[in-house]
Amino acid sequence: MASVKRAAFMNQEYWGRPVPGFGPLDASLLIVGLAPAAHGGNRTGRMFTGDPSGDFLYRALYEVGMASQPTAVSRDDGMELYGVRMASPVRCAPPENKPTAEERDRCSPFLREEISLMPNLRSVMVLGGFGWKAFLPLVGVARPPKFGHGVEVLAGGLRVFGCYHVSPHNTYTGRLTQEMLQDVLRKAKG
Repeated sequence: MASVKRAAFMNQEYWGRPVPGFGPLDASLLIVGLAPAAHGGNRTGRMFTGDPSGDFLYRALYEVGMASQPTAVSRDDGMELYGVRMASPVRCAPPENKPTAEERDRCSPFLREEISLMPNLRSVMVLGGFGWKAFLPLVGVARPPKFGHGVEVLAGGLRVFGCYHVSPHNTYTGRLTQEMLQDVLRKAKG
């Protein structure tokens, strides 16, 4: 995917490798996304950085006191997260921006390992149904309950919150607003 560039980024070298999690490993909250965006995380090498989804998410994190600044444009922009880490079930930008169950299953050991490295993890905010189905089995839920915005379940000793994904499809249409996202973040933050 790094060989297919948008005109706006034609002169930039794309990361084009699996995108690692971002944020402190001692965080108590984990945000589980979907997969790196082709011209966001796949380009910049950092979760939710340099794309509209990230713009929406980082603004909310900043507003609730969990990010040092409201925007993230590159790996070296000074962004810091406080008490929160981000990861995704799929680590590489999927074709047509649509990850498959096969990609999810192939990458699941990486997300499982990342979770095991977080000693203070107490809550997880999962963005979207795909992430919901990917995350809950990793903490012992064989048949995940139905995903929904604001749904909360206890799983594997964690409080797990469902949240609509921060994709432009949801944010531009008003299906997910800043207020809705910040509300779930505050609950998950505890």
